[in-house]
Amino acid sequence: MNDRAQQANPSHGEDQSPSPGRPRRRFTVDSLFTDTRPQAVGVKDLTDAKIITLDRIVPDPAQPRRTFDPERLDELTASIRAEGVLQPIVVRLDRDQDRYIIVHGERRFRAARLAGLAEIPAIVRDVPRDRLLIHQLMENIVRDDLNAIDRASAIRALRGQLGDPPWEDVAAAVGIKRSRLFQLLGTEKLSSGAQSDIREGRLSEKQSRALQGLPAAKQEALRRLVVAENLPAAAATRLARAFRDFPVSPDDNVDAAAAALETLRSIVDPRDRSGMAQQSGLLLGAIQEAGRGSRAGRERLHNLVDLVGTPRFTNERFDKDLNAFSRTLAGLASKSAAATPEATAALRSLREAIDALLQE
Repeated sequence: MNDRAQQANPSHGEDQSPSPGRPRRRFTVDSLFTDTRPQAVGVKDLTDAKIITLDRIVPDPAQPRRTFDPERLDELTASIRAEGVLQPIVVRLDRDQDRYIIVHGERRFRAARLAGLAEIPAIVRDVPRDRLLIHQLMENIVRDDLNAIDRASAIRALRGQLGDPPWEDVAAAVGIKRSRLFQLLGTEKLSSGAQSDIREGRLSEKQSRALQGLPAAKQEALRRLVVAENLPAAAATRLARAFRDFPVSPDDNVDAAAAALETLRSIVDPRDRSGMAQQSGLLLGAIQEAGRGSRAGRERLHNLVDLVGTPRFTNERFDKDLNAFSRTLAGLASKSAAATPEATAALRSLREAIDALLQE
């Protein structure tokens, strides 16, 4: 072969092995299917991510959620109809039924069905039956999707599945504090009416804590008031603390309890001049008794202070309140007409209370 031919086809005249120090590139079958695009860097495919037709999926009859808010379900249905299912549900394969059982996401499944979808994105997980309730509880507790009643019921069922261990172990299994666990379990002691209110969103768990420990009639009276006026949890708790020992006759009558609660509320949280005058009179009378050295008076004053939520005494608060009251008295003294009988009686009570304080 001449030099020109050899230059045109060097393979016939030279060893084409790689030069020393230069590694040979090896190609495998897998490398042929590897995505080398920049957007694929740091990304892996999920082998258990599926698109599953809805007729292959069934809800878990033992799952802890028992209540689905119709309004929220309608909102989710409208969102799915417009944008599709944005977050896959989680399912497990039941080989005996040849069906996928929902682990998380039944609300999305229901909404997708209402929206007319034929299929839904899902992640298939192999969740053992003895861990299934723990998975469902942790998902719903962290996302705050379950109401307190359903959570309490599921936690109690979980304890049975785990062999009735101490509650501390159950709390650790679902990742919540022991104190939080007992708050949830406390909702099971409420009346059926209160439990229904929690399930249907009329009563929050925090509001319901005020009802716990009250006798049946008092619990029902306070429940009606909290639901009717959506009382803040702090206000409901303050009322409940005072209501616990407040006399009701007959003590098992809900109407009598409601009337007593209204009287108590006018003292604790006055909403008009009459209620404020009554609260002031009770406080001034208790100050007088306590100032005279009466042990019963001191106890009564202490209970009233706790009942009405009197703020802690500070010189700054005293100066501010005294200034406001002095301005009011100056306005009263500058009037040509005499003070009303109510104002006169209140001033006398105030003078007696101040005298009692100065005697100490």
